Amino acid sequence: MASSEQLKALIKSHISRDDGHFYSVAMQVAAHEAKLGHGKLAEELRDMIDAGKTRLSQDASGKLVPISGALNSANKPRGELANLLTVTHPANRLGDMVLDDLAAKQLARIIKEQRLLARIKEHGLSPRRKLLLVGPPGTGKTMTASALAGELGIPLFLVRLDSLITKFMGETAAKLRQVFDAIADLRGVYFFDEFDAIGSQRGAANDVGEIRRVLNSFLQMIEHDQSNSLIIAATNHPEVLDNALFRRFDDVVEYHLPTPTQALDLIRSRLGSFAPKPFKKDGLVEQAEGLSYAEICRAVNESIKEAIMHDQTKVQRVELGRALEERRLISAKLTQNNKHTSNHAGTSSR
Repeated sequence: MASSEQLKALIKSHISRDDGHFYSVAMQVAAHEAKLGHGKLAEELRDMIDAGKTRLSQDASGKLVPISGALNSANKPRGELANLLTVTHPANRLGDMVLDDLAAKQLARIIKEQRLLARIKEHGLSPRRKLLLVGPPGTGKTMTASALAGELGIPLFLVRLDSLITKFMGETAAKLRQVFDAIADLRGVYFFDEFDAIGSQRGAANDVGEIRRVLNSFLQMIEHDQSNSLIIAATNHPEVLDNALFRRFDDVVEYHLPTPTQALDLIRSRLGSFAPKPFKKDGLVEQAEGLSYAEICRAVNESIKEAIMHDQTKVQRVELGRALEERRLISAKLTQNNKHTSNHAGTSSR
């Protein structure tokens, strides 16, 4: 049975003709019934909701379009939501990535549970779908969001934190509610990149009231979200995240810089038909040491472009080495700049 708050929310959204919020709350009711073991009722409610969402109405031009809240028939955000979400339809697969064994097993299990979603929910259980990805830049967190969307054949929605976070009291939380209504309204992968922008520890020295309120709102919304969408948050700085966040996620997937073997596999795979023959590994491990997956891919791409521009069918080993060394120098400079910025911020706050 729907709670009193859900009943009030249903009536309010109906009166205000807010279809998106109406279906969001209705899905929460259906999910609650499933959790209580009322599988048949939950399925009937979901069928009614899906049928309601696909009803057709005419827009101003006379064209028939589905009623689906703030998302149109092409799954493209519209209205104010268009400033908060960017949608793509990735074709990436997990097989395109080089992952360590643990991360690969975690992601494979998530995909399996999502594909068997209906069967799992029949027993009042929920598949894993709230994920926190942590690790250094360029190690595959963004690629993972794309690969999960590609594997499941659902759209990828990037949450634009630059538009979400504002200086006005209460506005950010209201925008966050719109995002979570969309999460409930349309199944997809919703990706919060650089999540530490809103997930920093409450009570930190540089904390501001608005961000603290936003974090509290996020904690409540993700706790009560019972949608079929995947919510993925990624951060390079897990140490600054509020401890309460970790309990809200079904899985934490860690990413690391590639091992020597993974780096060689990535270079060979990325080179493809441009790989020199014989493929000499001498010195490559040292040249790739400390580089992320993204940095190695950039270096390989640069060496391939060099070969193409010189009408060569194979990458020259010396060019590959030069490109890797170039990426190492850039990476070292960025690391040094980041340390300088961090130290300066720390001095200023004292």
